[in-house]
Amino acid sequence: MARTLRLAVAQSTVPEDPTDQGALRAAGQEIRALMIEAAEAGTRLVQFPEGAVTYPGKHVMAAGPAGELVPADWSRAAWDVLREEAEAITALAGELGLWTVFGSIHPLTAPNRPHNSLYIVSDHGRLVARYDKRFLSHTELSFLYSPGRDPLVVEVDGIRLGFALCIEANFPEVFAEYECLDVDCVLLSVMVDDAPRARVAQAYGTLYNYWLGYSVPAQFSATVPSGIVAPGGRWLARCPADGRPALAVADIDLDSRDEDIDVAVRYARPWRRLARAGLYDERIPIGDTRSDTRTTF
Repeated sequence: MARTLRLAVAQSTVPEDPTDQGALRAAGQEIRALMIEAAEAGTRLVQFPEGAVTYPGKHVMAAGPAGELVPADWSRAAWDVLREEAEAITALAGELGLWTVFGSIHPLTAPNRPHNSLYIVSDHGRLVARYDKRFLSHTELSFLYSPGRDPLVVEVDGIRLGFALCIEANFPEVFAEYECLDVDCVLLSVMVDDAPRARVAQAYGTLYNYWLGYSVPAQFSATVPSGIVAPGGRWLARCPADGRPALAVADIDLDSRDEDIDVAVRYARPWRRLARAGLYDERIPIGDTRSDTRTTF
């Protein structure tokens, strides 16, 4: 039985003002257009950027009278429009039979601040899980959001997927944890114009030998476009670096015969697990080794 999932990673235009109803609806329309394109390409799952429906700019939501940062007034957000767009995306996922992962803000009971989240919608058009960003920037934590608590693993067609958001790329323990949770791919969605972050993401494909989806906003793609990293660290597919909405499509194939992927999945990853589990303990010299460890020749 084939163990393959065709993944599409999108770069869509992310609005930064959650009070702008027109921008929110335009973002939803663009997401749905890319979903249709992904379905036509035969994909089973499409990933969108952090805050795909909206990623509120700090100076939009948390600016004081003198321009200083203050706690955000979330009552200003167009929550009804955000909900309508999320529901429309969810309904279309069911119509297309397409798993869909997209970012937005998730409201909590007052006085709690919202989460910065990824929604995971099944191919039956149901919201099945939500990943809440656990590691926040200083500004996000101080003025904007509540942090999440837990990692998230979702299985689609036998492929185990983990999830992460933006600045979490700078916390290796997040990606090491997903290795321990035996994921086949991590979907990392960001809202940042930052080439080094893509290199860090690519490095996790090398370090942990799983696939990685890297989704950025279209407006930042000229710096680094969205793409898919193979186990071992090679970019399998990338969107155009032209500032326009697009998709990168590639297969997560656990039985791939591409030489670099085969070596990474079948050999490197299991060997590194053995090494971490204490493989070398029995090889450490025993007895009186003082004469063997002196620092002179």
